[in-house]
Amino acid sequence: MSKPKNIALGVLIGSIGTVGVAALGGIAYVYSGGYNVAATEPHAPTVRWALDTSYQNSVQTRSDAIEAPADFAPEMVEAGGSRYAEMCAHCHGAPGAEPAGWSRGMRPEPPILWHAASEWDSQEVFWLVKNGVKMSGMPAFGPDHDDAAIWEITAFVKELPGMQPETYESLTAGAGGHGNSTTTHTE
Repeated sequence: MSKPKNIALGVLIGSIGTVGVAALGGIAYVYSGGYNVAATEPHAPTVRWALDTSYQNSVQTRSDAIEAPADFAPEMVEAGGSRYAEMCAHCHGAPGAEPAGWSRGMRPEPPILWHAASEWDSQEVFWLVKNGVKMSGMPAFGPDHDDAAIWEITAFVKELPGMQPETYESLTAGAGGHGNSTTTHTE
């Protein structure tokens, strides 16, 4: 063999060897139990970045084909308010109400939606509610709720940013969940 071919072969073998050693090291780390999975400890920064980036890109990619309604009727928002209070406010809080204390021990911690909802498009919120998120505690409501109900929740969630506690209370009055909480939120 010529010298350039020997160098190229050496680089190829070295690259394959490096990847193989890294893969074996990763497998050994996984089997060692070295990574602390306790919900009382935050993720390492690189793990947090990988999970957040994968999460955001996955939702965006999978929701692109969903066609959101042009407008959300007030009736949809109101119906979504009752559903939100019953199914969502425990983990995500509400204007004027903190999430349930136990939800703050989840990893990742559920986002406070009256802040975070503005960062997501309607079709992304719909996709998240319908499909849930693996290993986050976010359930998939799609198996038990039709698309109309999920659009109602989406309509309400998209109204949350800037919603006043009094408005939240009026839209969720009588709901069986976190709608009539006396726990106030302090920022």
